[in-house]
Amino acid sequence: MSAAREDSNAIRARFDRLAATRDAWSARNAYFHKTDQAYLRFLVPEGARVLIIGCGTGDIVAGFDPKHAVGLDFSTGMIDIARQRHPEHRFHIGDVENAEGIDIDGKFDAIILPGTIGFLSDCQKALESLHRWCTPSTRLIVAYHSRLWEPLLQLAERLGLKMPEGQQNWLSTRDIMNLFDLSAFEPIRREWRQLLPRRLGGIGPVINRFVAPLPGIRRLCLRNYIVGRPRLTAAPEARAPSVAIVIPCRNERGNIENAVRRLPRLAPDMEIIFVEGHSRDGTFEECERVRDAHPALDIKVLRQPGVGKGDAVRAGFAVARGDILLILDADLTTPPESMARFYDALASGRAEFANGTRFVYPMATGAMRLLNNLANRAFARAFSYLLNQRFTDTLCGTKAISRADYLRLAANRGYFGEFDPFGDFDLIFGAAKMNLRMIEIPIRYAERDYGTTNISRFSHGWLLLRMVAFAWRKLKAFG
Repeated sequence: MSAAREDSNAIRARFDRLAATRDAWSARNAYFHKTDQAYLRFLVPEGARVLIIGCGTGDIVAGFDPKHAVGLDFSTGMIDIARQRHPEHRFHIGDVENAEGIDIDGKFDAIILPGTIGFLSDCQKALESLHRWCTPSTRLIVAYHSRLWEPLLQLAERLGLKMPEGQQNWLSTRDIMNLFDLSAFEPIRREWRQLLPRRLGGIGPVINRFVAPLPGIRRLCLRNYIVGRPRLTAAPEARAPSVAIVIPCRNERGNIENAVRRLPRLAPDMEIIFVEGHSRDGTFEECERVRDAHPALDIKVLRQPGVGKGDAVRAGFAVARGDILLILDADLTTPPESMARFYDALASGRAEFANGTRFVYPMATGAMRLLNNLANRAFARAFSYLLNQRFTDTLCGTKAISRADYLRLAANRGYFGEFDPFGDFDLIFGAAKMNLRMIEIPIRYAERDYGTTNISRFSHGWLLLRMVAFAWRKLKAFG
């Protein structure tokens, strides 16, 4: 018998002994477990199929939809209690390091390891075994204690304040990121939670909501999370995904013909959707003329029901049938020719959400006023922190997302609500909430040839400040 197997057997025996007292220990630290559970639910969309590896006595599984949540633990004692307490859920006994004998069929949208990685003898082997339950869109969520807290937690065990779990792996974030790489997973997102893992008469929740998320301070938190996805290994499918290019347009009559002429043929099955916004210069009629002048192309023309670009984008996406959805602003300051890069990023699987950035290449003279430039850069830094994702340009109108992911985003829009007249943040926030793999694609920002901008620097700037506060509350200080 190998040393590693002896370690696993010893750990299993220890948790079998702890099973009877697990609930008492959990009750003693109820605030920590409740807060941890709430964040895991935040990371997983409603209705997702969830597999929880190391589910203990099952309370963490009970926080999810019983139709779709499955628990796995190698401790017979833990699973016996879980089955008695939560008969509506399915629980399995098995060692993820030897997954061949585990009788769990099907694929899952999310696989969660809630602290489990600290008790694995062979972390790489365990992570590699998870691919049998993954689809390309599965999200792997690893929750673990920060190494900074090792001495405090060991002291808490000696003082009887924490369940005595014994020796475990104290892995750094870099260690886990490396294990992801070795196991063919790609990290997408990191987060830090719980600076004060006790309620302490209400002080803990206040600290954790408003202080713990702050830059610098958040790295001191007890609970860390890494979200990843299976690394793309298979060759792209032979069939090129279909594509829909949605072009919101208001007072852009002089740009409509060029938008069609300059758009490359991105896929054999491609549609162009003009969504006109109650223009005063004949834009709607021009869209119809261009549609009729190009009968070989699949061009649709509709008038948006409401106002604002966000409403126009949602109206266009609602009728689009393409596998991949792209947005092209009708002012053509983003060259239509660059849409091929957005399509390729999603069609290849390298990204699940693509956002254009105008701040990599030099801009055309006069393309953006100085105040707009400075404000855009400032807001990009703010949102990079809020989303834990590097953004250099949140307001670039050119974006790409798959239709399947957009439909999931729209179905879960209730978390943020109808808050965004621009449409940019509805997609960015939704993609971040869904843990999509996001990339930025540099574009050469051009000066418009026709019309004037529909952006009001000061009123829209004030709206963006409110958006920052909104994002802070919904993504950082929720609870």
